[in-house]
Amino acid sequence: MARIAGVDLPNNKRVVIALTYIYGIGKTLAKRIIDESNIDPDIRVNKLTDEEIAQLRSIIEKNYKIEGELRTEVSMNIKRLIDIGSYRGLRHRRSLPLRGQRTRTNARTRKGKKKTVAGRKK
Repeated sequence: MARIAGVDLPNNKRVVIALTYIYGIGKTLAKRIIDESNIDPDIRVNKLTDEEIAQLRSIIEKNYKIEGELRTEVSMNIKRLIDIGSYRGLRHRRSLPLRGQRTRTNARTRKGKKKTVAGRKK
């Protein structure tokens, strides 16, 4: 089992798909990393040699922010928005949608389970 950036990559998946299990690496970035390392994208993770795994690990650590470092940066950006009192910061603080979506109906993912309010008849 290959371990890159503290994440165990699944053995039976193609390398391009397995790299997406790492926080901060999507399909496009995974393809770019594979091209850079000159590894066959169709090869399975369990068929990778130790040298290829080391090569992938070094490319990822050297060039990209992933996992803990990226999570920290994202949370610091959100904290900064909240601290300066921007509109987006207020929406984060109240756990409401940030990007102009309607909230009269929908927005249940962000708002959570319905809380019934007594005496709200039309």
